[in-house]
Amino acid sequence: MTDLLDTVIAAHGGLDRWRSATRLTAQVQAGGALWDVKGQPGVLDRYTISVDLHRQSATLAPFAEPGLRAVYTPDRVAVETADGRVTEERVQPRDSFAGHTLETPWDRLHAAYFAGYAMWTYLTEPFVFAEPGFTATEIEPWEESGETWRRLQVIFPEHIATHSRVQTYYIDAEGLIRRHDYRPDVFGAADRDSAHYTWEHRTFGGLVFPTRRSVHLTDEHNQKVAEPVIISIALADITVS
Repeated sequence: MTDLLDTVIAAHGGLDRWRSATRLTAQVQAGGALWDVKGQPGVLDRYTISVDLHRQSATLAPFAEPGLRAVYTPDRVAVETADGRVTEERVQPRDSFAGHTLETPWDRLHAAYFAGYAMWTYLTEPFVFAEPGFTATEIEPWEESGETWRRLQVIFPEHIATHSRVQTYYIDAEGLIRRHDYRPDVFGAADRDSAHYTWEHRTFGGLVFPTRRSVHLTDEHNQKVAEPVIISIALADITVS
């Protein structure tokens, strides 16, 4: 691992604690302009997420309406009733985004897949970067809001479903992730990154997580465009087991 990756992982609770944990649950409140653009307003306003920390698997409930839940893995996404009856499913869901742009409407399975892989990524970073197949390299630092943030460029392996193969993390003086840039493949070709900000870090079960998140477009200078907020996320009652 790089010196910076070592620093970041230690600041978030360390690999020993991470590897002893298997599952995380959290209460999520989400919003932002994306859901209206995609024709899915309210699909994931408030829900409980449960993720397997060492395998890409997540459950989000309620999903779209009371009594339904979304079940995500990279190879299959489904909408189920509370007793496990499948109402909709899609195998190889990534393929269904072919030809999409930011403005392309989604169905509920698109939304479930996107939320599943995105939240799994957010809740397992930075620990997953130490796993085989990931490459993490420190690149030039960044000045923002009167602070200097070190930057870690991470290349994700092909078997991990995520926004894009190459993503950049901005690290503050305490070793905490404050910003995360990527260009989501599921939105089609884009000429600028999305800038994903994180703050209000808290410790739960020995691991440190940001409890507030917001995603913004960026301008030609890689500065965030304040409005509209593309996605907002607030986390509470995080349990690590």
